[in-house]
Amino acid sequence: MGVSGSGKSTVGEWLAQVLDLPFADADDFHPERNIEKMSAGIPLDDADRAPWLEAMADWLGSRTGSGAVLVCSALKRRYRDQLRQASERLFFVHLDGSYELIAERLAGRSGHFMPPSLLRSQFEALEPLGRDEGGVTVSVAGSPDETRAAVRSALTRAGVC
Repeated sequence: MGVSGSGKSTVGEWLAQVLDLPFADADDFHPERNIEKMSAGIPLDDADRAPWLEAMADWLGSRTGSGAVLVCSALKRRYRDQLRQASERLFFVHLDGSYELIAERLAGRSGHFMPPSLLRSQFEALEPLGRDEGGVTVSVAGSPDETRAAVRSALTRAGVC
């Protein structure tokens, strides 16, 4: 989980490969109207996110026995709660970085429908993991290799892998 540009896809694809699990990116679950809205620089609201969250929950629910890696912003606790209903074993890795760092990374990214202008709205919506939520927070301030190593270490300490 994390804001756009935090490295969710990079880390998630790697983690799925390491754990030999199916991988999905939340971007692939958005209805076309959501992509159009974000492409136009308009933040999504909860009504926009409802079918997106439901589709991801369905995907997770169909993989409760085998496990899976899903990368998703999951910015608000209620979104995470909805996903958690699909799989009680759900464990979140919050990829965390400063606004300045993520904005710099987004400035160098091309070919994605989420414009950098929406980053501020994501930081404003972000509700960090609560102590009672299953998950860990990992800094993305280092290189991708350092972030992957930190994720692996955090998951090992948590007993997830």
